[in-house]
Amino acid sequence: MPEIAIGPRVRKSPFFEATLRYGARAFTVYNHMYMPTCYSSPEDEYEKLVTGVTLWDVACERQIEISGPDARRFVQYLTPRNLSACQPGQCRYIVLTDEAGGIVNDAVLLHISESRYWISPGDGDVLLWIQGCAVNSKMNVTVHEPDVSPLQLQGPKAPQVAQKLFGSLALELPYYHLAPAELKGIPLVLSRTGWSGELGYELYLQDGTRGDELWEAVMAAGAEYDIAPAAPNTIRSIEGGILSYCSDITRDDNPFTIGMGRFVDLEHDFVGRNALAEIKLAGVQRRLVGFEASYKDRLDGNAEFWPVFNDGEKVGHVTRATWSPRLQKNIGFASVPTALAEFGTQLTVVSPQATFNVTVVKIPFIESEKIIPVF
Repeated sequence: MPEIAIGPRVRKSPFFEATLRYGARAFTVYNHMYMPTCYSSPEDEYEKLVTGVTLWDVACERQIEISGPDARRFVQYLTPRNLSACQPGQCRYIVLTDEAGGIVNDAVLLHISESRYWISPGDGDVLLWIQGCAVNSKMNVTVHEPDVSPLQLQGPKAPQVAQKLFGSLALELPYYHLAPAELKGIPLVLSRTGWSGELGYELYLQDGTRGDELWEAVMAAGAEYDIAPAAPNTIRSIEGGILSYCSDITRDDNPFTIGMGRFVDLEHDFVGRNALAEIKLAGVQRRLVGFEASYKDRLDGNAEFWPVFNDGEKVGHVTRATWSPRLQKNIGFASVPTALAEFGTQLTVVSPQATFNVTVVKIPFIESEKIIPVF
């Protein structure tokens, strides 16, 4: 693959130098920041993720802070999901929709305090969109990007490492909850969230000058558990049914097409409410589905959308695909007409490696881990 040039135009994370020291071999640009995409290989990092513990630089998850007297009302206005039960110290998965019901992005919402929220989105200029919504909302809120840069600590041994760093807090923190924390005087927010499908945490650094110090402290605590630096892992995310914005989700999708209709509550006002009410009534024309492939050799993954055919007619595309080491088969997601989204439907995919049949199946392929075992 072509190399990516490193220059001053794209931002570097507070952990950038540490990732270079620990062997980052490739980067992508995500939210105008360099993000490591490989240290060893996706397969090797997958093995370390599902059997041990890994550390990821995901500072490119640029936080959007919303604060002020109308913060709760404004955050609710941005998403179809009903947030009335989301209390300070809790997190929620949300989608952000535009006036046509299209998905601007998906994100984790962190309720930091009574009138203060962080939105942690996927790739895209979500800050600008939210600032535009704020300008026209006539609500008393402040929207900005704070000095907050997350690390993800992920894998079945992540709780042991987190306990060494944060004591009992790490084990007592419920899934999708957060708490303020401090490590050697470094200000943090600790949350039980992540993009791995495995047990994990996010460490939200609140002082970008101390990124290298935080990285080394986590690596030192994880040394006895053979902690390894890693990148967000496509294999495990597909296994876990964890979607990726710009690949599995685009602006042309709405919550119903990607199986997130349960997060649409039409009883409150939000951007796109009328459009989503009409879409729900009419039904969607397309759906995102999971598939298993008949092709027995390992797929390399897709650098572009692969076409999907039914009876010789192109009907959709593969959004992401991978070989699953645990399932010993090729799996992935595809966008197809609703009439072809039923489990058991047979379709044909054309990839650079081969043409092969796929079967529509239920997702996730492997459930996400959420409960910390006693150790």
